[in-house]
Amino acid sequence: MKEKLIVQLLFATCFPAILVAQTDSIQKLEEVYITADAQLKAFSNSQTVLVLTDSVISKNQPSLTALLNYNTPIFFKENGLGMVSSPAFRGTTAQQTAVVWNGININSQLNGQTDFNTLNTSDFNAISVRSGGGSVIYGSGAIGGSIHLNNVFNYTEGFTNTIKSSYGSFNTLQLNYNGNITVNNLSANIGISRNSSDNDYDYVDSDDSNQNGDFYNTSLNANISYRLNQNNLLKFYSYIYDGERHFSLINANETPTKYKDFNTRHLLEWDAFYSKITSKFKLAYITEEYKYFSNTASDIYSYGQVNSIIAKYDFTYNPSEDITINAIADATQNKGEGSSIVQEERNIASFNLLFKQQLTPWFLYELGLRQEITNNYNSPFLYNLGLQFQVSSLYSITVNGSKNFRIPTFNDLYWEDSGNPDLKPESSYQAEIGNHLALKHTKLSVTAYYNDITDMIRWLPNGSIWQPSNTDHVITYGLEGVLNYSRTVNDHTFSFNSTYAYTISENQETKKQLTYVPYHKATASLGYSFKNLSAFYQWLYVGKVFTTTDNLSRYSIDDYHLSNIGIDYNFNTTFTLGGKLNNIWNTNYKSGSNRYMPGRNFSINLNINI
Repeated sequence: MKEKLIVQLLFATCFPAILVAQTDSIQKLEEVYITADAQLKAFSNSQTVLVLTDSVISKNQPSLTALLNYNTPIFFKENGLGMVSSPAFRGTTAQQTAVVWNGININSQLNGQTDFNTLNTSDFNAISVRSGGGSVIYGSGAIGGSIHLNNVFNYTEGFTNTIKSSYGSFNTLQLNYNGNITVNNLSANIGISRNSSDNDYDYVDSDDSNQNGDFYNTSLNANISYRLNQNNLLKFYSYIYDGERHFSLINANETPTKYKDFNTRHLLEWDAFYSKITSKFKLAYITEEYKYFSNTASDIYSYGQVNSIIAKYDFTYNPSEDITINAIADATQNKGEGSSIVQEERNIASFNLLFKQQLTPWFLYELGLRQEITNNYNSPFLYNLGLQFQVSSLYSITVNGSKNFRIPTFNDLYWEDSGNPDLKPESSYQAEIGNHLALKHTKLSVTAYYNDITDMIRWLPNGSIWQPSNTDHVITYGLEGVLNYSRTVNDHTFSFNSTYAYTISENQETKKQLTYVPYHKATASLGYSFKNLSAFYQWLYVGKVFTTTDNLSRYSIDDYHLSNIGIDYNFNTTFTLGGKLNNIWNTNYKSGSNRYMPGRNFSINLNINI
């Protein structure tokens, strides 16, 4: 694994050097070239997109789980601090939330989900949350919603360096370097992060402590934008993650285990811009690999790995300012193998057609169609229809309906002696209506949704083995609310952000709530800044969670409140010193069964800008 990391590091760091050597004097890059995920902005007019600002991201370093848990309606089940982290978005499963990296779906081909504790917030400078179905655009898994991790380019000429460091409880160390350079027709960004922790916290109201919970990870990202001429732009994105976690023990008599992740993502993109046409070609190479050690004292492990190649062509035509037509074709090849998977290959082709028209100043509609073709299973025809009514300058209504899906994973299809090659994709029909109010200092969004999910894949006993089958039928519905307030008076800036989710997620056979889906979740954050001083307060509420399919109360997880506070002082444009106190009331809580989280803990951070 170390040899692979060295090769990847050399590739990612040498590539920008090659481009720097080729720079010549051409006019500056324009803002239109910023994002690799163009559909996120262009075709989300009828759905809620929550954009997390730089200041919000900086308060939740480095954990993507903490960032989303304290600032979005998504619930996260964690098997202890830094351990496996699984989302429940609008009452769906972890496999039904898509994670999209610079426009590419990066959910695991092995288990169908993303572990949010294997992604560091410092590796991305634009993070957004798109609620509701998105399979027409982003493919498998975008049923509950999608998380978008983007790297955008800074086109202000110059060279900047940022070093972020933090030290806190449980010998937790966080280091991050980020460098940006823009010269003539080149913009490049390179970042490296290192996080480690003994993670040996004491349990609240107990003599026990978190044992075998130490972890470390290193990540590298390199992003380059190079303008070939006035109409053509070449972009390269690279992200490498190498991590090791010792899985926390439930009791001291268990055998200690550990888990290693090695993931790489590389994306090459060629953009061509003309008066009414935009052409984009993307070529991505994505790898995922894990090693599981059932005993940390042994070198014996089980493993799984998948290598994926994705080719994607994106053609956009704007016949007028009010109409956008977007056609997309892509081909994906997945090759996987593992201790319990004989080498297998899966090939998928998909075709998308997206259309948007601003019919009048107060009415917009958007339509999307998608069809996948593969010999592994029968893919459903997907569609999306969205409407936006601008009732007044302050108030708008959005309506959206869609059909979405999730494909079977490699584990589902090919697991030795247990995989089921006859599985069908999970299907979802959903509808939502949103009300949006935009005042001078305040924005409020309230959305009601309904989601009917069929053919859900579930592993069930079949004689002496467990096998997956399309059995479950789940209906989810509920309300989501997002409130933002910001105001500056003289040198004083006040901000308040809040989210709320009411979620019913019911198995239609048992009429029981799905496990690890709280009925209620709420967040709030209050920020204040005055000249060089800034402070914030965070609050999180999670309602009662069932851990068994029959909803037995004695095995449920009680509701809990959490609060964090932080303060930063900017001594000059170079140095910022701050601190954060987490779980200030020393609450005894857990989000997973028998997986207790830390009590009161702190961190001190120093940021240097050069």
